Amino acid sequence: MKIAILDDYHDVAKRYADWGSLGGDAEVRIFNNFIPDDQVEATLEPFDVIVAMRERTPFPADRIRALPNLRLLVTTGMRNNAIDMPACAAQGIVVSGAPGSADANTATAELAWAHILGLFKHLPAEDAAMRRGMWQTGMPEPLAGKRLGVLGLGKLGAAVAKVGLAFGMDVVAWSPNLTDARAAEAGVERVDKHELFATSDVVSLHLILSDRSRHIVDAAALAAMKPTAYLVNTSRAGLVDQEALMDALVKFRIAGAGLDVYPEEPLSPTDSVRDLDNVILTPHLGYVSRENFEAFYRNALEAVKAWRAGQPVRVLNA
Repeated sequence: MKIAILDDYHDVAKRYADWGSLGGDAEVRIFNNFIPDDQVEATLEPFDVIVAMRERTPFPADRIRALPNLRLLVTTGMRNNAIDMPACAAQGIVVSGAPGSADANTATAELAWAHILGLFKHLPAEDAAMRRGMWQTGMPEPLAGKRLGVLGLGKLGAAVAKVGLAFGMDVVAWSPNLTDARAAEAGVERVDKHELFATSDVVSLHLILSDRSRHIVDAAALAAMKPTAYLVNTSRAGLVDQEALMDALVKFRIAGAGLDVYPEEPLSPTDSVRDLDNVILTPHLGYVSRENFEAFYRNALEAVKAWRAGQPVRVLNA
């Protein structure tokens, strides 16, 4: 049995799970670097089992058909929009999920707040100025009394809203299905989409990406934002019309953005967003923690063992 573990950028898969416990009939190969898109099929063709790290390497239908030996595809997490589930089912491939730790949502909310604080306090600019021998180049902004707009009030959005309330912010929320009662439970006010974008001093995105939510932050939403407002996206890049966002940032129609997710990952070294001074960039760190990755890899190993025993667990394409 040949097993490929993909996109282990931190080189922790072999430490966080005992892959040797699979025995001598299992050959495990760990890929620490991202496999270029045009090399994925040829590289992975020999493998019976692939362990994918979230959505770092996509598996559309044409890629699935190019992997005739594949029988088990394990994804870390319990949802993966980058895997064509029907194509896997049609080819007899089992797709199993490997859940992370209980604190995964908390970690993402914390990162969203790192971006919000970094933007309001101008931390990247002040840090860079200090290293050049300068002193107090900007004017930090207080959070108290400002309006936080939360787009999506699930577990993540509610966690972000709770911190905003603790900072003394006026917190409002919107999503297509949000009710007044659900907003009240979280201690915030439900407003319509236009009001959220037009009145918020910072908008934080916490929606699941779907056909319905794709580009829900469109040119009209960005145009409604105040020129002093910020956008923070630690969710999915597809929620935002990237061309409209870049235009708004380049022309300073909004004050700035905090981004943890991108249309193509890893982000190209030459991507123009890297040149913008009004953007804080992090490399999709929202779900990255030792606790989360330990759970990912241990549950992935469990899924491989269960499938080999003829009792697959957490099947996502049944």
